[in-house]
Amino acid sequence: MFFVIASNNENKIKEIKKIYPNYDFKSLKDLNIVDEAQEDGKTFKENAIKKALYIAKKYNVNAIADDSGLCCLGLNKRPGVYSARFAKDHDDLANNNKLIKEIKNVKNKKAYYEASIAICLANGKIYTKSKKCYGYIMLSPKGNNGFGYDPYFYIPKLKKTMAELTIEEKNLISHRAKALKSLKRIFKKVEKIDNR
Repeated sequence: MFFVIASNNENKIKEIKKIYPNYDFKSLKDLNIVDEAQEDGKTFKENAIKKALYIAKKYNVNAIADDSGLCCLGLNKRPGVYSARFAKDHDDLANNNKLIKEIKNVKNKKAYYEASIAICLANGKIYTKSKKCYGYIMLSPKGNNGFGYDPYFYIPKLKKTMAELTIEEKNLISHRAKALKSLKRIFKKVEKIDNR
């Protein structure tokens, strides 16, 4: 039994595999899949379902997808679903520069990361969970771990940015980890079916 992670984001793939080390996850690259669903949904949940369902249906596999991003309260919850392409598609430096430029003169720097995980099974069943991680935006980066906006996302209770956490520490509190862990019963259910 394996799940295809409907993503080419190596960092996301690494985090998912770390949370569930006993499951067999394959990336699109592992299976030489070069096409992906168009991410044109209005919410993280819509996009996650689109990505997982596309791979599950087209290749008759169990698929899992994540759509996640940063929502800044002082910027009307932007960049939101456009987080990966806020300034330039999947360019962390350009996206972070735009974020800081827009938020530096905004009083409210509270923000949250949100992740929606969709599991789409080969039989057509769909399961989703969404979770958040709260913090605020710092104007100067700290830390060399993580990716995306992590160096600017400060978590008050830990007194660290997301980029200062190890992957193990991040997987205890992150939006993605919480959403994935809340789907544990689905993984176990699929495992039972496949082992009959």
